[in-house]
Amino acid sequence: MDQALSIAEFAEAFGVTPRTLRFYEQKGILKPVRRGRTRLYSERDKIRLKLTLRGKRLGFSLNECINIINMYDSSPAAENLQLLHLCRKIREHRVQLISKMKDIEETLSAMDSVEEQCLAQLLEDSSVDKPESAVK
Repeated sequence: MDQALSIAEFAEAFGVTPRTLRFYEQKGILKPVRRGRTRLYSERDKIRLKLTLRGKRLGFSLNECINIINMYDSSPAAENLQLLHLCRKIREHRVQLISKMKDIEETLSAMDSVEEQCLAQLLEDSSVDKPESAVK
């Protein structure tokens, strides 16, 4: 992507919709150059979108992504602060994911237990002798 891309080309290149790009533009993440009604996205926009999409995949909120990206924009010297902030956010998110994973494991275990009880009850009910009046 050495040259500026239109909204359709940019959306296709990143697997997002033009609506998503307009939303990110509204949030200040992207700042395409305008030629009339046409938006042209730069290399800077490409990097910012890539970082945003990566952050979203990691589970960061859009505001967290914006904060991290904007820290870098403030000055190249802020890169260490940006990296420390990113590490802190990763640790926080990891703790949340581990908690959710434990909740899921507990839920699955409870589901296994209930399913076993149901199957045992079904087996028990099917092995009970039926009264002759019930059998035709």
